[in-house]
Amino acid sequence: MQVETKENLMLMQLLDEEYTRHPFYGSRKLCVWLRKQGHRVNRKRVQRLMRKMGIQSIAPKPYSSHPHPEHKIYPYLLRNLKIICPDQVWSSDITYIPLPGGYVYLTAIMDWYSRYILSWEVSVTMESEFCISALGSALRRYGSPEIFNTDQGSQFTSTEFTDTLKDAQVQISMDGRGRAMDNIFIERLWRSVKYEEIYPKEYPSVQALRESLEVYFDFYNTERPHAGLKQKTPVEVYQRCMQ
Repeated sequence: MQVETKENLMLMQLLDEEYTRHPFYGSRKLCVWLRKQGHRVNRKRVQRLMRKMGIQSIAPKPYSSHPHPEHKIYPYLLRNLKIICPDQVWSSDITYIPLPGGYVYLTAIMDWYSRYILSWEVSVTMESEFCISALGSALRRYGSPEIFNTDQGSQFTSTEFTDTLKDAQVQISMDGRGRAMDNIFIERLWRSVKYEEIYPKEYPSVQALRESLEVYFDFYNTERPHAGLKQKTPVEVYQRCMQ
């Protein structure tokens, strides 16, 4: 588990909650918001905490997120693409999870058509290994999609991650810089996870978080109806279409 000062952890939790409510807020607006809550912070500090959390405004801007300079960036393949069946498009992302005394990161892989969560992993660092592990688990259990979409984060542009996709003969798609809404379904997933699971609870350990998330994602897949799926669950849509 990553650790920080008690004050910074408190600020990071507040930033996470406000960013989840308003993902179009950048460091300037979040700094103003914190000051209105009575916290004496400057924009430089907010920017540093946002980098630790791996968050940025979804509003497009010229120099938003920079991938690793040695990593190849792939084009965005989903524009005007009609998603008509499961395993046509998978997507993945990373989000920050606050814990008492520290924080971790969560990644998940989702089937776009059904919103089915294929795999997920928790990590104490932002290194690419946990993303690669989640990808390998999804490929072993469900086969290969036609397209895999992510943002341009260094975890997803890493050679190990993209080579895994190439070996599985998957087309690689990446969002434009500063366009988190290109991956809108997984952004909505993070809102659901945080409001329904993370914020109402307090986990005594990383292991307790993992156990609770396992229950939540099973609920999300098999019991939670989705308005976008005509009140069906992800597993109903995914398995019905596969059959």
